[in-house]
Amino acid sequence: MTNLQAYVFAAFLVAGSAGVAGAQDAALGEKVFLKCKACHQIGEGAKNAVGPALTGIVGRTAGTYPGYTYSDANKNSGVTWDVAALKDYLKNPRAKIPGTKMIFPGLPKDEDIDNVIAYLKQFGADGKKS
Repeated sequence: MTNLQAYVFAAFLVAGSAGVAGAQDAALGEKVFLKCKACHQIGEGAKNAVGPALTGIVGRTAGTYPGYTYSDANKNSGVTWDVAALKDYLKNPRAKIPGTKMIFPGLPKDEDIDNVIAYLKQFGADGKKS
């Protein structure tokens, strides 16, 4: 193998492993979600608790889940829960939406945030897991 071939091969290995390292893992996200379960439910039959049910959260407008009493800050935030907004919020809820009722300080690890979002994305508005 020539030096050039070795460098090209190494570059492919590095590029390929970077994608795997950054991949979201819904199974790991389910474990991270255990921290959220103290206040939130998700899935078929989920109900509002201390916090709103998170069923179908990805793509939903903040402050709109039926039957939950949101803070004015959340209702008036104009946030749509896409992946970017969820990442910011899960990192530091009070920085993303000052005045939110959510007292959870956030998830410090980006990997945990990515994984919990992968878990949340599995649930449609009907609560069914895809």
